[in-house]
Amino acid sequence: MCNRYVAPAQGDIERHWHLGARQPVGRWAPGVYPRAPGPFIRARQGQAGPRELVVGQWALIPHFAKTPKLSYQTNNARSEELAQKASYRAPWQRGQRCVIPAWVFDEPCWETGRNVWWSFRRADGQPWGLAGLWNTWTDPATGEVVESYTMLTLNADAHPLMRRMHKPDPKLGPDQQDKRSVIPIELDEVDAWLFGSQEEASRLLKLAPAEIFKAGPEAAPEPSPAAPKESAQRPLL
Repeated sequence: MCNRYVAPAQGDIERHWHLGARQPVGRWAPGVYPRAPGPFIRARQGQAGPRELVVGQWALIPHFAKTPKLSYQTNNARSEELAQKASYRAPWQRGQRCVIPAWVFDEPCWETGRNVWWSFRRADGQPWGLAGLWNTWTDPATGEVVESYTMLTLNADAHPLMRRMHKPDPKLGPDQQDKRSVIPIELDEVDAWLFGSQEEASRLLKLAPAEIFKAGPEAAPEPSPAAPKESAQRPLL
């Protein structure tokens, strides 16, 4: 799972993903943590053509939530379980897919017996476009409309790089750890991801080859109080 990433500036997002003129959106800090605001790109609502840039909470708020502050984590979602999990089933069925821009994301490596943060950039120097789902939630008490999103992950037990991340469970074998990786959406895949059928989108849920990563240990800022601790337990979503 990913609990911290660095988002590009608005102008960089608009240029790289061809979003046109500067769009009126909210602000975000470069370092994005769970439940903090972050940018994402989705199909423009109300029409089937252009893309739009939106700012929302990085932790998807499902339609049945009573409050935006959930008691469980929804900043990451297992792509293998989208059709079953109550929090993600409706956005997945409705095609509410998004691209999450990131210059770099961080993951913990425990190969030394302690948590050493690694940073992951693209080897070509371009920003990542990571697969996500979004939802629009209306507060039943106040009527406030809140945008939110989640970052999709995929099992990476067989990936030569991503399987090295996260604390291993000594009770499980190396092919049963359920190590996770984010899912990059390349520029030429964006329209298929945002506008394609569920079948077309499902074909894009794949691990990136190790050679496109520029990764290694790097000092990372201390997690914010809102960032969840590394855990072997799965949230019941």
